[in-house]
Amino acid sequence: MRNILGVVCILFGALGWIGQLISAVNYALAQRLGLQEKSEGTDPLFRTAERNAARWDSLVLWTLILAGVLMLLDSRWWPPVALVAGGIYLDGAGREVAKVWSLKSQGIRIGTPGAQRVQKVFFTMMAAIALGVLACAFRRLAG
Repeated sequence: MRNILGVVCILFGALGWIGQLISAVNYALAQRLGLQEKSEGTDPLFRTAERNAARWDSLVLWTLILAGVLMLLDSRWWPPVALVAGGIYLDGAGREVAKVWSLKSQGIRIGTPGAQRVQKVFFTMMAAIALGVLACAFRRLAG
């Protein structure tokens, strides 16, 4: 199970981290690649929030990749790194959902219905992977 979760962490972590890194460095390119919603479908406030979140995420989301690599190597360091990564990812998923709900409730345009569905799926996967990583790390630490 740990090896499967390690591979999932590497793949999902790389997808999220690279996407946010591109968004942080060149938001227009991220929009052209479909990593960010086009300007026509979003409010400027939402785009500003997304750019700033991408900057922070590009600094912290690599931790899930590291946790996955350490899991595959069965390093003694994987449980504490996984706890940090899982916490970051669980917080990130919850924070993003809270941001989207609050902006949407205020009438801020946050993207097309299709993009909003993709957001929901991604944040749900993000939270599920985080919970799996945390559970696996806690189980290992508990002995």
